[in-house]
Amino acid sequence: MQTNNSKTNLILASKSPRRHYLLTQAGLKFEVIPSTIDESKFPLSTPETYVQALAKAKARDIAEKHPESWVIGADTVVLIDATILGKPRSKEHAYAMLRQLSGKTHQVLTGYCICCESRHVLFSETVTTSVLFKQLSEDEINWYIGSDEPFDKAGAYAIQGLGTFLVKAINGSYTNVVGLPVCEVIEFLIKQGVMGLKEKIKCSKN
Repeated sequence: MQTNNSKTNLILASKSPRRHYLLTQAGLKFEVIPSTIDESKFPLSTPETYVQALAKAKARDIAEKHPESWVIGADTVVLIDATILGKPRSKEHAYAMLRQLSGKTHQVLTGYCICCESRHVLFSETVTTSVLFKQLSEDEINWYIGSDEPFDKAGAYAIQGLGTFLVKAINGSYTNVVGLPVCEVIEFLIKQGVMGLKEKIKCSKN
């Protein structure tokens, strides 16, 4: 795969190290300029609408300041029993989240937006992945919380880290659970000519 042209300015509007890692692994050259929007001002509508609205706001916040650049914004939440789980506020909150996820299937929703102000392009969608957790014991939950990994993670876990032992199965995009549906993002960038391929490669959605 060819990386994006050096003359093309690509910006990730997120300080997430997980999204940074995913795009780097995909061979993209980009700059990180985190959005500073106030997420608390966004109403909790449907999960799909909520994450997409946040992704759009983050991308446009940076795109307005860098109109010639292609900007990627994203937001991820965990959904279980019609309840949205964001990032835990405390150890007790993390414990409650992991107890709620234990032994059940939940959905990870990532809304992403790619835009370029000068070209009047704005595309966004929400990708959903189903994740099945193993039945967790109290000792396992307390041990995991003690690792400090659950904090700053939607749903209080990181599938790419120690939290991999929590997951029995997934149905859908793995990178979406990490924080960004890389296949979909790259497909859009290829269509827009932001990056190219030596030969056409279709990536699986499963």
